Amino acid sequence: MQVVIVGGGLAGLRTAEELRARDFSGQITMIAAEGRPPYDRPPLSKQALAGATQPGATQPGPRQLGDLAGDSQPGQTQRAGAQPGAAQLGELLAGEADPARIADELDTTLQADFAALGVDLHLGEPATGLDLVPPGPGGLGGSTAAPAEAGRRGGPGGLGSADGTAGRVRTAHGEYPFDRLVVATGAEPVALPGPGRQRFLRTHEDALELRARLRPGVRLVIVGAGWIGAELATAAAARGCQVTVVEAGPAPLAGAVGAEVGARTIPWYAAAGVELRTSQPVEAVEDGGLALAGGGWIPADEIVTAVGVRPAVGWLARSGLQLANGVAADEALRTSAPGVYAVGDCASFLSLRYGRRLRFEHWDVAVQGPRVVAANILGGHEVYDPVPYSWSEQFGRMMQYAGYHADASRLIWRGPDGGPADGSARRSAGGSAGPPDDGPWTACWLSGPRLVAVLAVDRPRDVMQGRRLIAAAASVDAGLLADPAVPLRSATVN
Repeated sequence: MQVVIVGGGLAGLRTAEELRARDFSGQITMIAAEGRPPYDRPPLSKQALAGATQPGATQPGPRQLGDLAGDSQPGQTQRAGAQPGAAQLGELLAGEADPARIADELDTTLQADFAALGVDLHLGEPATGLDLVPPGPGGLGGSTAAPAEAGRRGGPGGLGSADGTAGRVRTAHGEYPFDRLVVATGAEPVALPGPGRQRFLRTHEDALELRARLRPGVRLVIVGAGWIGAELATAAAARGCQVTVVEAGPAPLAGAVGAEVGARTIPWYAAAGVELRTSQPVEAVEDGGLALAGGGWIPADEIVTAVGVRPAVGWLARSGLQLANGVAADEALRTSAPGVYAVGDCASFLSLRYGRRLRFEHWDVAVQGPRVVAANILGGHEVYDPVPYSWSEQFGRMMQYAGYHADASRLIWRGPDGGPADGSARRSAGGSAGPPDDGPWTACWLSGPRLVAVLAVDRPRDVMQGRRLIAAAASVDAGLLADPAVPLRSATVN
C-alpha cells in the first residue's frame, strides 16, 4: 500500500511516525510546500523573536550559520533555492551581536531521520491538484517522480487499494499515486487589502525577517490582538520597538475567548508600553502606514497582519472532496472520499463531544490527530474527539486554554491565589465577580452544571485539572469553583 502525505508540518511528520510505530511497512511519500524539513511553529511567535526558544522544545544541536543553507537530509528531495542560504541569513541578522546563535535559536526543526523512517520527502513542492480515481485493473501505474530508495519499503502494509478510492496528487514536478492519502496542508494567513507591504508571522522565514527588523525605535503596527498579535507585541516591545496594536473587535482575544474575558488583558498592553486601539477596523495597508476605517492614519515602518488564518485547501477546489471550513472529516478523520484522511489545521472534524463540526489551529491537534489517522489507515476504528488545548505567552504571563466554550451559559471567575475574587471587579452576567487585573486568575465556562472550558493565567494546575473534568463531563459546584483556594478537582458534585 502506498500512503501519500500532503503537508510537511508537524501533523504530516507525526502521521508518518505513527504509521511506522504501528509496523506499517508500505511506501510513505511526504510532499511539502515549504523548502524546510518539518519544524515547530509555536516558538516562532513566542520566545524565538524575543531571544529564546520555548523551554523543552525539540531542537537540533548547535550549528554554524553557514549550515543553515539547506543541505538535504538522507531520504528527501529538495528544490533548489527553497531555503535561505548563509549569505541571506547573514544579511538578515547582521545587526545581531551573535548572528549564529540567533539563527540557531530561530531554527525549530524537529528531529526526524527520514531515511530511518523510510519516508520519501519532497520539499519545496506544493500540491496543485488531486485526482480521485476508482480502483480498476492495472491501477494507476507508477509515479512520474521516482521515489528515493530508503527505509522500510515493500509489501502492501496489510491493506490493498481494492477497498478504497485510489488517486493521484499532482504537483508542478510530478504525480504521486496513492492507495491512502493524508491531507495535512495546514493553514495560510489572511491578508488585508491595500498596496502597502504587510508581513505575517507564520513560517520560519517570516520569523527571520521580523527578527531582523525588530529594532529599537522601529514603528511597528500589528493588526489583530489575537494570540499571535499579542505574542508579537510582547517580543517587539521588549526589543524597544514603538508598538501599536489595532484590533477590530471590542477587546483583545475577543474572537477566541470572548470580549469580557479578553478585556482582562487590556491593562497588560499599557504596562508594556504598547498602544492598543480596539473597535478599530482597518481600511487598507498603504505605503508608510495603515489607513483606518473612518479616515484615520497610523504611520508605520513595518506592518504585520495577524487577523487569522484560513485552511490551505485551494489545491482541492476541483477534487470532489467535501470542503467545509477546511477539509470536511468525520469523527474518525475520514473525508468524503474513501481512503482519504485529513488532519491538523486544515481539517474540520465532527466532534461527538460537542455535537458539531469543529476546526482548531493548535499544536496539540497536530500531535494527537495523527494517532487516529494512522490507526484507521491500518484498519482501526478510532475516534478523534479531543478536549482542545492551547497556550500563549504574552506580557510576562502564561495563558492556557482547554475546552470549547461556544455553548456555555455561565462564566465563573477564580481570582488570584489566596482568596476569592475581588468584589470591586466587574460581575459577569449569571456568574461571579471578575478578578483584579494583577495576579493569577482563571475563567471557567459552564454549560448547565458541567464545566466545558477553562482559561488559566499563571495557574497551570487549574487548566490541567479542568481539562480532566471536561473530558469526564463532570458537574461542578459554582461556589466551590469560584474559590481559588479550592482545587478544581475538588469542585465536583456527585
